[in-house]
Amino acid sequence: METLLSNKTQRNRLVLAAAIFICLAVVPAVLPMFRTTLIARFMCYAIVALGLDMIWGYTGIMSLGHGVYFGLGAYCMAMYLKLAASGGGLPDFMQWSGFDALPAWWAPFANPAFAFAMVVLVPVVVSVVVGLLTFLHNIKGVYFSILSQALALIMSVLLVGSQQYTGGSNGLTDFDTILGAPLSSPVTEVVLYYVTLVALIAVFALCFFLVNRRIGKIFMAIRDSENRVRFTGYNTAVFKVFVYAFSAAVAGVAGALYVSQVGIITPAEVGVAPSIEMVVWVAVGGRGTLVGAVIGALLTSGVETFASETFPDLWNYVLGLVCIVVVLFLPGGLMDLPRVPARIRAWLARSRFGAPQGGARLTPAMAAEEGVSVGAALAEEDYAEPAYRDAGGDEAGGDPLAPTAASGLDEKGGPR
Repeated sequence: METLLSNKTQRNRLVLAAAIFICLAVVPAVLPMFRTTLIARFMCYAIVALGLDMIWGYTGIMSLGHGVYFGLGAYCMAMYLKLAASGGGLPDFMQWSGFDALPAWWAPFANPAFAFAMVVLVPVVVSVVVGLLTFLHNIKGVYFSILSQALALIMSVLLVGSQQYTGGSNGLTDFDTILGAPLSSPVTEVVLYYVTLVALIAVFALCFFLVNRRIGKIFMAIRDSENRVRFTGYNTAVFKVFVYAFSAAVAGVAGALYVSQVGIITPAEVGVAPSIEMVVWVAVGGRGTLVGAVIGALLTSGVETFASETFPDLWNYVLGLVCIVVVLFLPGGLMDLPRVPARIRAWLARSRFGAPQGGARLTPAMAAEEGVSVGAALAEEDYAEPAYRDAGGDEAGGDPLAPTAASGLDEKGGPR
């Protein structure tokens, strides 16, 4: 029964994702070019959020330094765009720094195929090195989060200090063409918009495929109980390195698409603040759902833009208020909205019968009399495991005392 209900939940999420993609597809036809480009940027953020959802929502690894991989992909693409704008000569910031020849490691980026390959390979190589150094030594939880945050800080400082190679705090900008097409042309902007949309759909499909295969069940098992997975004979570090590298590759692709449309990349977009904002997108939308990550990135970025245009001096407070409301009242993000009525009914039931002494929960008899399922009461008190919520929670009618039904662990504690 739990499997069927889980499939129903997945179908609902797929329908929601399809509706979002269809709406995004018609944007260039109904909005001016400025807004179209703005939404294209939001889609780049959504791609990053999908990668973060894979490592945080499904594997339980919170990275506060994903701006590093977003920036690496963006800088690789920006190097190609800068060389194309320089017409084969030295970029302007290198001339100002006294260079009379292009550095040897810059020269290959004049080839678009090489640059596109580096957009993926550079973030993957860096993430594999970081992953091996941390996960093989069982560094996890808050310690990994702090380490990844430090990595973002170090990267931004290195980029600022390498003025002669990276443009310093000004970053890389003043691009004019991509593959020979003028970036300022409306046709090019629309093409880049749809390329970004196709990339978003492709990444979503790939993530959905992975989480519904055996490897996805192992990811969820690691999230729910890594020690139990390790004791069954799995090398959890290998799986964590893989999903971390996959997420880094996705972030690199998003960064390359971002810089192609925005026209600039600076160290400020590689630092700690953007990395934390990426986590906020997933938290607001709902981690462990994929479509929630997309919604969170699009909606949070949209609210931020609207607030900054309408309340220039207060937009940070507006965004902060949105995040606080979601965290306090929707712990599962916006994807938790369908469960709000059940939580309200459970709260009303407890209020009617009074709070049982000793912290006891709502009994089945009390719940039946009030017309509220025990699952709703337990979910409202944060009893249910993430795997139980993924199974559909109370609305699915699942057993709240059997969270392994939809998680990556079977009844014996091993990965399915």
